[in-house]
Amino acid sequence: MIHKRSRWVIAMLCFGLAFLYVPIFLLILYSFNHSKLVPIWGGFSTRWYTVLFESPEVWEAVMLSLRIALINATFATLLGTLAALAMVRFGRFKGRTLFSGMISAPLVMPEVITGLSLLLLFITLADIIGWPGARGFTTITIAHITFSMAYVAVIIQSRLIGMDQSIEEAAQDLGAKPLRVLWDITLPILAPGMLAGWLLAFTLSLDDLVIASFVTGPGSNTLPILIFSRIKLGLKPDINALATLIILTVSIGVLLAAWLMWRQEKQRMQDRKMASRTDH
Repeated sequence: MIHKRSRWVIAMLCFGLAFLYVPIFLLILYSFNHSKLVPIWGGFSTRWYTVLFESPEVWEAVMLSLRIALINATFATLLGTLAALAMVRFGRFKGRTLFSGMISAPLVMPEVITGLSLLLLFITLADIIGWPGARGFTTITIAHITFSMAYVAVIIQSRLIGMDQSIEEAAQDLGAKPLRVLWDITLPILAPGMLAGWLLAFTLSLDDLVIASFVTGPGSNTLPILIFSRIKLGLKPDINALATLIILTVSIGVLLAAWLMWRQEKQRMQDRKMASRTDH
């Protein structure tokens, strides 16, 4: 009976993975299709990659999305780390419940509500103080930082909760000041979580369509907005090529991050072994 259950679980797992990844593999395959009609295979060709690289509209959208994603990920990681430190290390303070709710709100609030509220905020600010004069790069970046920071804070908070504070306490007993402890001990231990939060914020920014469509303006199309606008006019093979390049870039980034985290964890294990040998 147990053996049959295990077969059923494995079969469902394989079905779920196939349901997720087979369409991606088909998309990559049809990006090399010579035919103008996406569902009809016309032979192997890289013509649509050439068309894609010769499109200035696509490159403008790519560069805008990358700039927004880089700035968003950096500031979201910084602010999310500070928020997590306040939640875990400052204990009970006045307004903690409200602060925790404000951090968690972007995680559960529908993106349509978030985008609409930010749009109203920018319109109100423009009427009162004249800023922002036009919606585009700045407004999209602020909007992305607003919701990405919450995801980073959750990741760092879980890392802090499971962190052994005896190392920090030992450093303080030896005379290290709080800022030095934070810089030399806490942040290096949090580095894998911060890297994971940075990558998540970067991916969320590149992937966002709903919020960006609310807070953008004419001439400021991010990559998801450009892809969505083109798909509404009909799916073209150059979109498959663009999606393939995005998948390749994200895969390389994930593999690089996993390798760095594995290397750092291996180094930490070696340091612990050397420390235990020294104690004995």
